[in-house]
Amino acid sequence: MSDSFTTYVLNVTTGPAERVVDLTRDCERFLGEAAAGRDGLLNIFVPHATAGIAVIETGAGSDDDLLAALHTLLPADNRWQHAHGSPGHGRDHVLPALVPPHATLPVVNGRLELGTWQSVCLVDTNRDNADRQVRLSFLG
Repeated sequence: MSDSFTTYVLNVTTGPAERVVDLTRDCERFLGEAAAGRDGLLNIFVPHATAGIAVIETGAGSDDDLLAALHTLLPADNRWQHAHGSPGHGRDHVLPALVPPHATLPVVNGRLELGTWQSVCLVDTNRDNADRQVRLSFLG
């Protein structure tokens, strides 16, 4: 592996409820070692068919607003053709079309370049799978 590319896998337990999990500190810790003062890109990828990555404000209600909006757009009912799992689980498989399973963000001088109120978050609406992996990759 080249010195300009480093990767790490986070294991995240989301629990039995729909969640927005702030990964910003995990990303910053990873970059503290991987980027070492360099410029580049951080790619965040969740290899699951029912979760996504969002860059949003957290802690002021936006994370709950996102989940509420997803309930409006993707109701947990029996309309879905993908019908295994808990009721409405088919909507979880549509989630990555709206909240993609990846994000690529700039890194300047080893630091994640986010706006003042932006956070990197895992969005998980699938109550049937509480254990997630998130792959962080730095390309310098």
